Amino acid sequence: MNITSLPVSRCMAAIIACVLLSLNGHAQTVMDGTTYCLPKTSIDVVLLVEKTTTQPGELCQYAERFMKKADAPAEPSVAYRLLSADIVPAAIADTAKQFTARNDNKHNIQRVAISPQGIILAVNADPSLPAERIPFKAAPKIQLPNAHDYMNQDILAAGSKAKMAELVAQEIYDIRESRSMLTKGQADFMPKDGEQLRIMMQSLDQQEAALMQVFCGTTVKDTTEVVVSYVPEKATEGDVLFRFSQRFGLVDADDLSGIPYYISITDLHQVPVNSAVAEGKLPKDNAEIYVNLPGRIRADLTSMSRPVASLELMATQFGRCESLDNELFGKKLFTQLVYHPLTGNIESISTDMVKK
Repeated sequence: MNITSLPVSRCMAAIIACVLLSLNGHAQTVMDGTTYCLPKTSIDVVLLVEKTTTQPGELCQYAERFMKKADAPAEPSVAYRLLSADIVPAAIADTAKQFTARNDNKHNIQRVAISPQGIILAVNADPSLPAERIPFKAAPKIQLPNAHDYMNQDILAAGSKAKMAELVAQEIYDIRESRSMLTKGQADFMPKDGEQLRIMMQSLDQQEAALMQVFCGTTVKDTTEVVVSYVPEKATEGDVLFRFSQRFGLVDADDLSGIPYYISITDLHQVPVNSAVAEGKLPKDNAEIYVNLPGRIRADLTSMSRPVASLELMATQFGRCESLDNELFGKKLFTQLVYHPLTGNIESISTDMVKK
């Protein structure tokens, strides 16, 4: 995650304000401080979806006659399968919790670190960054062989599809017989060692697989990662998050072609306390350094009355927002504050007396 560390000065704040106003007529004027947002909890449901594409072979109508394959596909098809689902906490900027950290003759706020989304990460300190989630990376696609590259001149010159199918089938049976003779040690040209035998067997397998494509077609599987984001606002039970169709894959929540997957949010009513939080009425010269005291919730993903994924996490929407004690950022103290990047709670805080 990239961050921006902003030194707070009246001159710089005025320059930034002028630039913002020139770019946007309704931009907020920032004087004597840095405007920031606290994070809001989002839930990312990370799905691994497998897509299977089947193409029939050019001689599929002869698969049962020559190769005894009654189940060879005759029409192209696409099928989807949900391999896995995981719930991962994330953070977005909460514009309802937007404040301005003050830097004036009453406060000792020298720099504020914020994320590119405007979420506060640290005050007078280096931020703590969340571990980046490593996205799924699909395996390289395997190039399927071209069956025609393994056909002899007689097969390619066949006058009809039926004759072509007969010759291809005969070639496949010859390959199988050659493999059997090698296995039994009865081939006319036996390999000199085990490695040579392995190479010969592999070549025969490739030839058979390529030629079988004209009867049984090809099947290709692709796996992709899809992320569905959800921002919980209150305790809920059984909201449709998305639907999944074997024919179309991931579809919208209102698309009845798919099976529904439900998200449920349970408020566990656990909110931490912190002694650094201000008590009583805030002073007029409040430094406006706020933190979240998030509440614990449980998120459950279900489908067809079966559990799919579950996670307990801290969510800012189920706690409260509090101002830190104004004295922590007075001129007599130098306070270093690091926020938890996902919740906006205090991750670490330290104070030193300012030497005169």
